[in-house]
Amino acid sequence: MTIKKVTTVRPNSNWSFIDTKELFEYRELVWVMMLRDLKVRYKQTVMGVAWAVLQPLTMIAIFSIIFGKLAKIPSDGYPYPVFVFSGLLAWNFFSTSVSSSGLSLVNASNLVSKVYFPRIIVPIASIGVSMVDFLISAVLLVLLMLFYSQSISWSILYLPFFLAGLIFLSMGLGSWLSAVTVTYRDFRYVIAYLMQIWMYITPVLYPVSFVPEKWQWILYLNPMYAWINGIRASFLGQPIDVFGTIISLALTIVIFIVGMLYFEKTQRRFADII
Repeated sequence: MTIKKVTTVRPNSNWSFIDTKELFEYRELVWVMMLRDLKVRYKQTVMGVAWAVLQPLTMIAIFSIIFGKLAKIPSDGYPYPVFVFSGLLAWNFFSTSVSSSGLSLVNASNLVSKVYFPRIIVPIASIGVSMVDFLISAVLLVLLMLFYSQSISWSILYLPFFLAGLIFLSMGLGSWLSAVTVTYRDFRYVIAYLMQIWMYITPVLYPVSFVPEKWQWILYLNPMYAWINGIRASFLGQPIDVFGTIISLALTIVIFIVGMLYFEKTQRRFADII
């Protein structure tokens, strides 16, 4: 005799958090959707996975020429390609994660409207795909550091902590944007515009020291501040800004909780309006 599990879906008018127990039960679906998204991304492409290598290398070359050679942006004593890549490593993950997860529900409308499963799996799977690109880029950064005779210090042990903070920030913002985009489709354009502006107000292409000291406090209002600088410091062996990390951590926790609460509040309407 086969026992089938029955899932009862009830409307919830109160604010509640994501059901982590249910999410754990559907953990295999996260993996399946990640693999599906990876196959879709590279299926029937000329270069395949090589795009994950070509894109960051192209960005490094362009930024190094424009900002490193022409604009003479300082790089804290490091070769500018290494400095900018260590920042782009974190930024590209964040930008790709938020952009893809923000549009993930709309892109999976056929699945969302027909089958029940925890909807939060869709944006989470999108972020998981971005992790693959992050790992590939991390290997490229290490090779670039070896090319420029830059050694990796013990600070690399901090990397899991800062990467975890970056993931939670991406999940919080991405889940909120995915829920909003279901109702307001023009937010797909807002996401792209937001990422463009956000990049230039984050110390990705320039060091914190490039900002006048009297204005550096503004950087602390940016939740990406510590995760960009922390991942860069992990690879390059720079000092960790503990105060800035605490502020970014607090902002990230708030964004993550608000994003998850809003997603859980609105997900019962997704199948009707998507």
